[in-house]
Amino acid sequence: MNSLYGTTAFCGRRAVGSFGLVTVRSRMYLLATRSGTDRTYRVSRILDAEELSEPAQRPETVDLDHIWRRRSEQFLSGGDHFPVTVRVHPGRREELVDTALAVRAEQRISGDWAHLEVIFQDLRHAEWALWQLGLDAEALAPASLRDALGERAATLAARYRGRG
Repeated sequence: MNSLYGTTAFCGRRAVGSFGLVTVRSRMYLLATRSGTDRTYRVSRILDAEELSEPAQRPETVDLDHIWRRRSEQFLSGGDHFPVTVRVHPGRREELVDTALAVRAEQRISGDWAHLEVIFQDLRHAEWALWQLGLDAEALAPASLRDALGERAATLAARYRGRG
């Protein structure tokens, strides 16, 4: 596809009217509409796209900065997300960020480790993502995630304890 700007594209199984690309933290997002509803797609998750012949329906002037800020605020204030505070080793930070829906805040702590406030879809998504990081990450909050990870680790340890 030559340009996503102002075209209607068929991305996967969705016809979307694109009107801009935004890069945030080295990630590119496609700002588009789908059936008249504002949509945001992470470009790295689009597996296939083709340009369609009809033009996208978009405003005459597009302020991508304003649109991105508004969409980010709406997304982060949504009640259907699972916020997590995590301590992560720098060598695995990108892996954590890639599996999270969004990063709300980040601060360096002692050594190179960092505390991140990230958003996941739900408890199951957060548990899966942090389990993949093993000892290179620690869920600090919420307690429900810490409990789920602790139970998972105890069950796995019990399964392998004493067997040779």
